[in-house]
Amino acid sequence: MLFVGDDWAEDHHDIEVQDETGRRLAKARFTEGLAGVAQLHELVAQHLDEDEADQVVVGIETDRGPWVLALIAAGYRVFAINPLQVARYRERQSVSGAKSDAADAHALADMVRTDSHQLRSVAGDSDQAEAVKVVARAHKSLIWERTRHAQRLRNVLREFFPAALQAFDDLTAADALELLAKAPDPDAAARLTIAQISAALKHAHRHHASDKARVIRAAPRTEQLRQPAAVTTAYAATVRAQVAVIGTLNAQIKTMGAQVEAHFGQHPDAEIYLSQPGMGPILGARVLAEFGDDDHRYADARSRKNYAGTSPITRASGKKKTVLARYVHNNRLIDALGQQAFSALTGSPGARSYYDELRRRGTGHRAALRQLANRLVGILHGCLKTGTVYDEAAAWSHHTHTAAA
Repeated sequence: MLFVGDDWAEDHHDIEVQDETGRRLAKARFTEGLAGVAQLHELVAQHLDEDEADQVVVGIETDRGPWVLALIAAGYRVFAINPLQVARYRERQSVSGAKSDAADAHALADMVRTDSHQLRSVAGDSDQAEAVKVVARAHKSLIWERTRHAQRLRNVLREFFPAALQAFDDLTAADALELLAKAPDPDAAARLTIAQISAALKHAHRHHASDKARVIRAAPRTEQLRQPAAVTTAYAATVRAQVAVIGTLNAQIKTMGAQVEAHFGQHPDAEIYLSQPGMGPILGARVLAEFGDDDHRYADARSRKNYAGTSPITRASGKKKTVLARYVHNNRLIDALGQQAFSALTGSPGARSYYDELRRRGTGHRAALRQLANRLVGILHGCLKTGTVYDEAAAWSHHTHTAAA
C-alpha cells in the first residue's frame, strides 16, 4: 500500500508518499489543476500498478473541490482530516512549533498510515447532493452577509439618527430600505409625508399601513441629540451605501432561495426531509447539504448525532464526571437543526411534549432545544435508513411510554 500526504494551498500541493513501514518513497510539489493531478498519478504509478489504485490512501485537509474529486475518481481512498487534528498530531512529533508545508504533508501521510481506522473517509455523496450543498451554502452565506450589513447600518443610525431605529424594527425590510434611501438623515425624514410613507408600506405589503405610517412620521419629529451638519451629511452617505447593499442582498437571497428549492426538490430524499416536523424546503436543503446522502457515511443514529454536534460529550476523570454541550461543530448544520427544533414546537405534539418535559426538569430553553434537535436527528436517521416518511405516533411512541411509566 501507498500512503500519501497532500498539504494543499491555493496554487500548489506538497506531496509525500510513504510505504507501509513509514519509509519515505517520494516528495514533491505539484501545481493546482489538471497538470498537477497528472503528475501525482505518474508519481503513484512509479510504485504501484494502475489496477492497484485502491491500495493508495490519501490524507488531505479538505473534503471538496475538483482536486479531491479527481483523487476519488482515480480510485484512491481519500480521508479528509480536520486541520485541528493535524496540528495536534504535529505536536506529537515536535514541540518546537516549527511548521512547513512539506512537514504537514509528512504528518498527513503518517496519519493515514497509522490512524486511518479512526479517520472519516470522504463521503461518496451524489452529484445532486453536491449541487444542493453549493446553492444552500451560498444562500445561507448571503443571509449572514445581510445580517452583518444590517448591524453596520444599525450602528450608523445609532450614531446620528436614533429615531430611525424607533421607526423601523427590521432594517432589512423593503419599506425601511425604501424610506431610508429617500430620507437618510433626520431633516429629510422629518419632511416625509404620510402619502410617501404609506406608499412605501404598501409596496412592502404591510398591514395597517395608515397606523404604521403615523408612527414612522412621528419618530423623526421627536427631540433627538444631533451631530454637526457636515458629520450628518457624511453619515447620510454611509446610510445610502448600506441601504443599496442590503437591497441587492435581498434580491439575491430571493433568487438563491428559488435555486435552493429547485435543486432540493429534485433530490430523491426530499420527501423524507420535508415530512420532518419544523422542516421546510430551505431548512431541509441545508440539513441535506451538510449531512450528505452517502448511505454508508453514518453507521448508526449516534454517529449522525455526533457529526451534527447535537449530542453531548462526557468528561470523566477519577470521581469527577461532567456532561457538556459540543462547542466544536458544523455551524451551518447546527444552525439549521436549531431552527428546525424551534419550529417543531408548534408543528409536532410529540416535540412539544418532549420540550415541555425537559423544561419542567429545570433544563434551560437553549439546552432543551438542543436536546430536542438531537432527538429529531435520530428520527431523521431512522426515516432515511428505512426510506419512510415521518410518522408522529411512531416517532414519539417510546418517549410516550417512558413518560407514562
